[in-house]
Amino acid sequence: MKVIATGFLVFATVVYVLTRWAEARGAGAWAGYVEAAAEAGMVGAMADWFAVTALFRRPLGLPIPHTAIIPTRKDALGHNLGEFVGENFLSDAVVRQRLNRMEVSRRAGEWLAAPGHAERVTDQLGALARAALTVLRDEDVQSVFGHAITRRISAQAVAQPIGELLDRLVRDGAHRGLVDLVATKAHDWLDLHREAVLRVVNEESPGWSPRFLDKQIANKVHRELVRFAGAVRDDPSHPARLAIDNFLTEVAQDLQRDPAMIAQIESLRDRTVAHPAVQELIASVWSAARAMIVEATEDPDSELRGRVTAAVRALAVRLSSDDRMRNKADRWIEEAAAYVVTTYRDEITALITDTVGAWDPKETSRKIEINVGRDLQFIRINGTVVGALVGLAIHTFTRLLS
Repeated sequence: MKVIATGFLVFATVVYVLTRWAEARGAGAWAGYVEAAAEAGMVGAMADWFAVTALFRRPLGLPIPHTAIIPTRKDALGHNLGEFVGENFLSDAVVRQRLNRMEVSRRAGEWLAAPGHAERVTDQLGALARAALTVLRDEDVQSVFGHAITRRISAQAVAQPIGELLDRLVRDGAHRGLVDLVATKAHDWLDLHREAVLRVVNEESPGWSPRFLDKQIANKVHRELVRFAGAVRDDPSHPARLAIDNFLTEVAQDLQRDPAMIAQIESLRDRTVAHPAVQELIASVWSAARAMIVEATEDPDSELRGRVTAAVRALAVRLSSDDRMRNKADRWIEEAAAYVVTTYRDEITALITDTVGAWDPKETSRKIEINVGRDLQFIRINGTVVGALVGLAIHTFTRLLS
């Protein structure tokens, strides 16, 4: 294209020289018209050559001001380009208007409803989940997972909720079944293990006490224990039961209001959570969950994949038929996109600015000239043609006035 554009200049120059020679040899008035057109064409060609060349380099290597614009103003051009993109392409209004015209949710619903697309989405989600689980190191995830659970549990107050629950259970009498069970088991055990009770009493009796007296006392103790356990078992209003009710009520109140009791329970909570066995249990939860997720995503007939596919299809139906759902999804998408472009617009445009700034000035000029130089050479060609026509018009107008 440079050769062609230069050829127009050479042609205009040759025509100018020939017409000057023809005029010197007495040619007619036509030679003046052609000479004026050729002369103006030469001027137009040279002017546009200078303009096009000045964009990329200094014409003829001369240090003319405001030439070699792209190499010398590369950084400023990159900055201006970044600002232009940010203001005209990454603005809140432009993004919202574009997304509103696109009807993203409706088109997404139609695409998801097409045969095989829900399964395809499920496959991609499964592959993404497996890739994420493969990249993540188990020990790192277990550490973060365990720390998060420990911190969450440690931040939760447990004494007051336990006290409220215990108080509700006592008031509803839900604990009485447990008291019945303990009393029954105690009575049955005492009845079946008489010798064990007698042995304990005999072992605790003084050495100077007669054996027959120890035996009578042991038998008496055993009978009283059996009788007491049976009475507690059979009498719902037994004083022991009432004492247990009062004790549990007091404990429930202390758990809710007594600072000392609350502090003890919270300390017990922290010691329990920090115990190595508990930490190992928490860490094992991640390993089990990871194995379960990987297995479920790899099995095409797994329940998890089936549920995900069903959920995708249900979403497709709602997006296709539910205007309220579709409008809500569109607003959410618009808000999310607007947030991204307004929050990270500077970072996005900085990519343009920094990339252009890192280019070598000469290489930048060469790249741009290669991409747009062909069109710029047409400026030189048009300058030659238009200059010739303007020169012809001026010469013609001048001759008409003379």
